[in-house]
Amino acid sequence: METSKLKLIAEFTNGRAVGPGKIQLLEAIEKAGSISQASRNLGMSYRHAWMLVDDMNKCFRNPVIEARPGAPQGGHATLTPLGKKLIEQYRAIEAAAWLATSKHVHEIEAFLNTSTVSRPTTSIKRSLRTAAA
Repeated sequence: METSKLKLIAEFTNGRAVGPGKIQLLEAIEKAGSISQASRNLGMSYRHAWMLVDDMNKCFRNPVIEARPGAPQGGHATLTPLGKKLIEQYRAIEAAAWLATSKHVHEIEAFLNTSTVSRPTTSIKRSLRTAAA
């Protein structure tokens, strides 16, 4: 059974952000030991994963991932202590936010139309852009 959840994005003053996608990628890299394997495990392109890693490495004073380029046997990537701390802090924020908001999320959930489960195929932003054009 699918349960409701809360998605959080931390937007920083330097214009960069960290959210569930980047954290999931860091966790996948830690588990797989490589950016390419992590991207495959998450179903994303290597290029997209590399761009997210590069963004995170530029966002902070110190890198979150250290990558060694591929050789015949493949490359290797590891989380730095900062990368591990970033996951830890983000998950702590998530847990605290859920603790503070779950009652309200469940109250809103009670208003849902339970006869339809499917999500719209077009995002609201896209619909609004199309309607405004």
